[in-house]
Amino acid sequence: MDKLVINGATKLKGDVVISGAKNAAVAILPATLLIDGICTIENLPHISDVTLYCEILESLGAKITWNTPHEITIDTRNIHSAQAPLEITSKFRASYYLIGSLLGRCKEAVVGLPGGCNLGARPIDQHIKGFEALGAKVDVGQGKITASAKKLTGTSIYMDIVSVGATINVMLASVLAEGTTTIDNAAKEPHIVDVANFLNTMGADIRGAGTDMIKIHGVPKLTGNATYSVVPDQIEAGTFMLAAVASRGDITIHNCITKHLESVTAKIIEMGANVQEDGDTIRVWCNKRPNRATVKTLPYPGFPTDLQPQIGVALAIADGNSTINESIWESRFQYTYELNKMGAKITAQGKSAFFEGVKSLSGSPVFATDLRAGAALIIAGIVANGTTEVHNLDHIDRGYENIEEKFRKLGAKIKRVSE
Repeated sequence: MDKLVINGATKLKGDVVISGAKNAAVAILPATLLIDGICTIENLPHISDVTLYCEILESLGAKITWNTPHEITIDTRNIHSAQAPLEITSKFRASYYLIGSLLGRCKEAVVGLPGGCNLGARPIDQHIKGFEALGAKVDVGQGKITASAKKLTGTSIYMDIVSVGATINVMLASVLAEGTTTIDNAAKEPHIVDVANFLNTMGADIRGAGTDMIKIHGVPKLTGNATYSVVPDQIEAGTFMLAAVASRGDITIHNCITKHLESVTAKIIEMGANVQEDGDTIRVWCNKRPNRATVKTLPYPGFPTDLQPQIGVALAIADGNSTINESIWESRFQYTYELNKMGAKITAQGKSAFFEGVKSLSGSPVFATDLRAGAALIIAGIVANGTTEVHNLDHIDRGYENIEEKFRKLGAKIKRVSE
């Protein structure tokens, strides 16, 4: 097992280039199963979730050629199985997109129950509701999800809660269905728009992605024969923006879509830092202790739950008392116990956490409890006095490409060590 060793109290300064969006890539890759042809995907992040997905697709009969570490050509004309390898699908959350894709392509799917970060109850009832509305029979048991249908027929589906995963999964299942499917109360995240744009490029007819009503007009076939570039990762960009605030640094972030970051930008300015936008570049700098703030996570375009731990680090050392209200995941505050080891004064109760700002943090051995918590603990190690060891890097490697190298180029004293 590897760990990151960080010698802290560093003000980050310099330029960083953002990779392709993890959350988009892990939905676009299974979407290729709907194509009876060949396509090329550019700007893929080089992360473990992408590698796992490619293994799964190859096991189902896809032929994948790595043109570069960030570009693949994928041939899905000869898919021969609708049963994904259970030992791989159970390793990460986004494997559930295989259900919608295989159901659409093969009218059947067998996929292991999804794994991933432990953020509390993460039911897939809205996914199942959507599949059943389209005409599928779904069974959950023995550690797997089995779905089948004689045919899929378009219908109107209302999501009882705003769910990114269910919105994408139902969209995938309905692309090749007969007739028109309407998803009402749909999630609006940028990666949903990216998946819809990818599918439309390959021959689908999806309208309204990015609004709360998406219409999918079923088509007989997706032929591919096109190239698509994955959208930049808004969460990675936000991570470095908040690292600039916490470290009182000055970071210029390249290859980002500033509109996707408006809720983060607003909160950073409220905390007393400075933000300057220029096309696909955003500069964040802070020359003082951050101001206190109140944060509530919400579905897009609200403040992202995936940036909640990162802003939590800045609030832990802010001037005054702050509050975070988490409206998405019930167990998102596990990282606060690790920050308290470093001298933070945080009290987490249910879906709220109360931060009594301290002037500085101290280095300590800490453990990443999930992907975004891991990124937050790296930031904490960079701003803390002394040495911090961050363990459980498998969480971090699932979603951030070369994260220690990117921080090192910004001046962080960080290295990966094999234990």
